[in-house]
Amino acid sequence: MSILKPLVTFLLTLGVSLSSQADFLKLEKFGANPGDLEASYFTPDIENPALVVLLHGCAQQGDELALQSGLFGLAKKYNFALLLPQQGLNNNITRCFNWYSADDFTRDSGESLSIKNMISRLKEQLGSKEVYIIGLSAGGAMASGMLANYPALFTAGAVVAGIPFPCADGLITGISCMRNGPSQTVDELVTLVEKINPKQKTWPKLSVWTGKNDSIVNPLNSSMLAQQWANLSALESNPIINHKSGYTVTLWQNSAKETQVELIEVSNLGHGIMVNPHVENGGEVSDYVLASPISTVKHVIDFWQLSLSINRNK
Repeated sequence: MSILKPLVTFLLTLGVSLSSQADFLKLEKFGANPGDLEASYFTPDIENPALVVLLHGCAQQGDELALQSGLFGLAKKYNFALLLPQQGLNNNITRCFNWYSADDFTRDSGESLSIKNMISRLKEQLGSKEVYIIGLSAGGAMASGMLANYPALFTAGAVVAGIPFPCADGLITGISCMRNGPSQTVDELVTLVEKINPKQKTWPKLSVWTGKNDSIVNPLNSSMLAQQWANLSALESNPIINHKSGYTVTLWQNSAKETQVELIEVSNLGHGIMVNPHVENGGEVSDYVLASPISTVKHVIDFWQLSLSINRNK
C-alpha cells in the first residue's frame, strides 16, 4: 500500500497535467517570425476574450509555467485567452528569451517582432479588445521591452524578477545589469523609452515583483523599473507603502487616486514567481516557482481587473 499510494497519486497528477496541456493549441501562420519562436494558446468558449501573454523564464516551457503558476486555472475560471510564446534551444541554449540582444529587443526586430506578430494574429483571430503581458526572469525582461516598444498594444503588464528596458546592449552588459542593476539613472531610462514612443501619452498599468533575496537578478532592477514606469505615467511622486505579512506593496497613483504602478517585494524569497498552493488557483511549487504568502498571478489578475466579470469582453 505504501508503494501504490504515491504511484497512484503520481499517475493522477500526470493525468491532470496532460489533460490541461491538451487544451493548448499550436499557433500557426502568424506572419514574419525573425526571432524563430513558436507559440501555443488557449481560448475560452466565449467571444472576444481578453488576451494574456505569458513569457516564460530560462529553461522553462510556457505551458508548464501557465499550469504551475495558476494562470491556466484562472484563465478557465475568468474566461480569458492565453498566448504562450516559446523559446527554443536553437536560439538560446538555456531557452532564455534574448532580452539583452539588440537584434531581438529592438522594436520590430527579431524576437520582439515575432511576439508582436503572434499577439496581432491571435488578437484578430479571437476578436480580443484587451491585451495583457506577464513575464518571469528573462521573460520578464522581454515583457519589459515589449511594453516599452509597443505600449499602445497593451492594456497592462506585469514583470516578475525582471529588468527595466533598455538596461543592456549585449551579453556582458546584460550580466552586469542582472547582478548590479541598471547603469542608467531612472530619468535616463525614462528618456530612452520616450524616444521610442514620442507621441505616447498614456502608458499601460504595471505590476512589478521581486524576491528581496533574489541573488540572480538584483532586486534594484524591480524598484528602478517601477519608478521608471511611474515617471513615464507622470504619477504622484510620493507612493503609498503598505507592509503586509511577508511582503511589502508600494503603490503609485494617478490624480484620481487609481493605482497605475505597483511594486511587490516578497521577504525571504529568491528568484522566481510567487505561488500560494493553499488557495484555489494559487499555483504549485516548482523550479523558480516559489511558495509565498501571496500568489503573483492571482494578485495580478485582480490588479488588471480581469476577475471582475467572466464576460467583461463580450
